[in-house]
Amino acid sequence: MRALVWHGKEDIRCDTVTDPEIEEPRDAIVKVTSCAICGSDLHLFHNFIPAMLPGDIMGHEMMGEVVEVGSGVNGRLKKGERVVVPFTIICGECEQCRRGNFSVCERTNRNKSLADKLFGHTTAGLFGYTHLTGGYPGGQAQYLRVPYADTTHIKVPEGMSDQQALFLGDIFPTGWQAAVHCDIEPTDTVAIWGCGPVGQMAIRSAVLLGAKQVVAIDRLPERLAMAEAGGAITIDFSRESVIERLEELTGGKGPEKCIDATGLESHVSLGQPDTLYDRAKQMMAMENDRPHVLREMIYVCRPAGILSIPGVYSGFSDKIPMGHAMNKGLTFRMGQTHVHRFAADLVRMIEDGVIDPSFVITHKVRLEEGPDMYRVFRDKQDSCIKVVLNP
Repeated sequence: MRALVWHGKEDIRCDTVTDPEIEEPRDAIVKVTSCAICGSDLHLFHNFIPAMLPGDIMGHEMMGEVVEVGSGVNGRLKKGERVVVPFTIICGECEQCRRGNFSVCERTNRNKSLADKLFGHTTAGLFGYTHLTGGYPGGQAQYLRVPYADTTHIKVPEGMSDQQALFLGDIFPTGWQAAVHCDIEPTDTVAIWGCGPVGQMAIRSAVLLGAKQVVAIDRLPERLAMAEAGGAITIDFSRESVIERLEELTGGKGPEKCIDATGLESHVSLGQPDTLYDRAKQMMAMENDRPHVLREMIYVCRPAGILSIPGVYSGFSDKIPMGHAMNKGLTFRMGQTHVHRFAADLVRMIEDGVIDPSFVITHKVRLEEGPDMYRVFRDKQDSCIKVVLNP
């Protein structure tokens, strides 16, 4: 089969690789009909996430048709069914899964001992990601082996298109969880840094959850226009002061809720010296992340507010003002998404016409064009916000 394969920093190729096979009784094989490039894939593209190996298959946003099932699936999944495959692999049986904490499933990381050493305790296995999370082949491919397939799937309702359903596996529930973590009240201002795909979903989620006003912060005109279309007030951080504008919008009190939909790759800005500091330290391997957004959120957030962090961080961040956060009484909520916690509700929202997640798609191409589209997506060329690949 054909698949997008990691060969090293900024080196993704479309290779011919061995077709996946059933390895365990709870496995299934899915013929991928649609997959996507995610902002988290760029962290791997830039080699900011440790423990990637040449030959690893990329991708964690995918869906398709079940073509084979293992003996242990027990009728919960059948050949011919259309499914979205969430990026988190879940057993459905461990203590964390029973609590609904699916992204920290205790059983599915097949490199558990490695994760235990680095994190203190393992998290769930993830598709198309680092070997710290299991090293499972991803879904930017023609076929995918799905471990624990009887629990690691979302069935696609009849009549729902790939474009509507695809983002149920990551960016839609990620944006939704980011907003849910904010405990939004009708009087709240919710400020969202980053208007990429997750930020766009968080904007619409915050609006649906009843925020008084949603403020979206970015520098790209096409992203800001999409955010405004979703109901947000926009701030172009390259043209105006984020701090001053948020003070103006909140009567000098600051937003009650802040969402970091940017993560470890905050952009360098000459007007923000800490971004230059972070980039220099990252280049010298003295810091993993560029946490400008996190610092700014801590500074502007209203005391007793909530910081929600769906943006991915990879390791160690420097100069985090914990004293500010502690004295202001801020609450931090973060983590990989517990996709299955929200899946049923989000499926119904799409079916009922409350939201159509396909609004975010700007580019649809063949799988073979994937390596070039990584660069287009990375460089924000051609007004690119979200790329969908057809294997």
